[in-house]
Amino acid sequence: MALMKVKFDLKKRVKLAQTVWFMYWFAVMAGVLVFSMGLFFKIELRKRSELMDNNESHFLPNLLILMGLLACGINAFGGKVCYDSLDPVKFAKWKPMLKTFLVFCVGFNALLVVTALLCFLMRIPLQFTLAEGLRNGMKFYKDTDTPGRCYMKRTLDLMQMEFRCCGNDNYRDWFEIQWVSNRYLDFAAKEVKDRIGSNVDGQYLMDGVPFSCCNPSSPRPCIQYQMTNNTAHYSYDHYTEELNVWKRGCRDAMLSYYGGMMNVIGALVLLVTLVEIAVTVGLQYVDTSLSTLANPEDPESESEGWILEKTVKETFTDIMDKMKAMGKGSKVEEGDEAAIATVS
Repeated sequence: MALMKVKFDLKKRVKLAQTVWFMYWFAVMAGVLVFSMGLFFKIELRKRSELMDNNESHFLPNLLILMGLLACGINAFGGKVCYDSLDPVKFAKWKPMLKTFLVFCVGFNALLVVTALLCFLMRIPLQFTLAEGLRNGMKFYKDTDTPGRCYMKRTLDLMQMEFRCCGNDNYRDWFEIQWVSNRYLDFAAKEVKDRIGSNVDGQYLMDGVPFSCCNPSSPRPCIQYQMTNNTAHYSYDHYTEELNVWKRGCRDAMLSYYGGMMNVIGALVLLVTLVEIAVTVGLQYVDTSLSTLANPEDPESESEGWILEKTVKETFTDIMDKMKAMGKGSKVEEGDEAAIATVS
C-alpha cells in the first residue's frame, strides 16, 4: 500500500508543479544563505587564525560553503524539472533520471542534517583549539622583533579589548609568562636581576598584565602592575578590591562568541533542511502523479501520487533484501573467480 496517496486531476497537477517550482527557487535562495553563512564564518575564523592551534576549525565553514553551492545546483535543476513537467514532451527527457535524482536529494538532505549537528557540536573541539592557540600566542606576545611573530602583540591586544577579556583562563595567566620584551628591560637594574634570578627558566615574570586588559569603565586608574602588592597602591587590597581589569578569560569569551554564531548557523541549516525535504517530497508527487495517469495519451485524466510506493517497513525490507542479494552476488563472483584460478 502506497504511503500518503493523493488523487490528482489536471488542475491539481498543474498547481502542484507550479507550487513546487516556486519552492525550488526559494530553496535556491536558501542555498545562497548557507553559502553566505559558511563564507562569513570562514572570514571570522581567519581574523583570529593566529590564536588557533590548527586549521581543522576551517572544515565546517568549508563544508557549509560546499553544501550551499550543491543546494543551489540541485534546486535549480529540480526547478527546471518542475517547470518542464507542465509539458509532457519536455518532461519525458527527465523521466529516466528522476529516481536517481530523488535518491541523491535524500542523501543530500541527510548530509544537511549532519552539517547542522556539526554546527552544534563544534564548540567541543573549538574549546581545545582556542586553549592551545591562546597559550602559544601569549608566549609570543613579547617577540615584537621576531619575524613571523611581530604581529602577535597587536593581535592579542585587539582581541582582549574587543572581547573584554584577559589571559587564557583569567588575568593570572599573564603572571606565569614573560610578556615584556628583553628590549625594554634594564638588565643592570636590581629588580630585573632579582626577578630573572628567582625563576629557573630565566624569564622576567611579574604580577602584571598588558594595558589591553584594563577595564575603561573602572572609576580609578588601571592597576596593571604589582597587582598583588597592596603597599604599591594607595587604598588597595587585591583580595577584596574589585580589580579594574577584565576578569573573564579570552578562551571563554571567544568560545561564547563563536559558539553562539554556530548555534544560529546550525538552526538556519535545519530550517534549510526542512525546505529541502519539502521540495523533495513535492517532486516525488510530481513524478508519481505523472507516471500513473489513467490514460497517458489524455493529459486531463486522473492519476495518483505518493511519497513511497509501499509502506516504510516494506520499503526498508526491500532495500535490505536488495543489499543482501548484491552481497551474495559478489560472493558468487568471487567463488567463480577462485574456481577458474584453480582449474587454470
